[in-house]
Amino acid sequence: MTSKNPNSGKAQILIVEDDIYMQTILNEYLSPMFDVETATNGMDALSYLQSGKIPDLIISDLNVPQLNGLELITQIKASDFFNLVPIMILSGEESSEMRIKCLNAGADDYVVKPFNPRELESRIKVILRRAGKS
Repeated sequence: MTSKNPNSGKAQILIVEDDIYMQTILNEYLSPMFDVETATNGMDALSYLQSGKIPDLIISDLNVPQLNGLELITQIKASDFFNLVPIMILSGEESSEMRIKCLNAGADDYVVKPFNPRELESRIKVILRRAGKS
């Protein structure tokens, strides 16, 4: 798990992604605007939250090991402590059925890879604005 300075005043985003290439792309693009932390699987993301670090947004791939994106949404939304943390799914899975499952489970947005980085940034800002974090 990597971390940035939590005292910068920027919104904090936890990225749950096991693909190093995608981690790098997201980190490079988002870190000028946000404090970015990275977990490589769902269990590490849950441990991060349980350690008391509550990000302003979680961006998770669906196909991460140990606890996949859908299971992560379910765990977070079932928790009295973490259920208000917004979650965005960023996945190569394009099916409407999976998007609907994730949104019904509590995801705030679902973005399909490959994605336009500027659109991703706009969607992040919308979620943060709705959550009162911007």
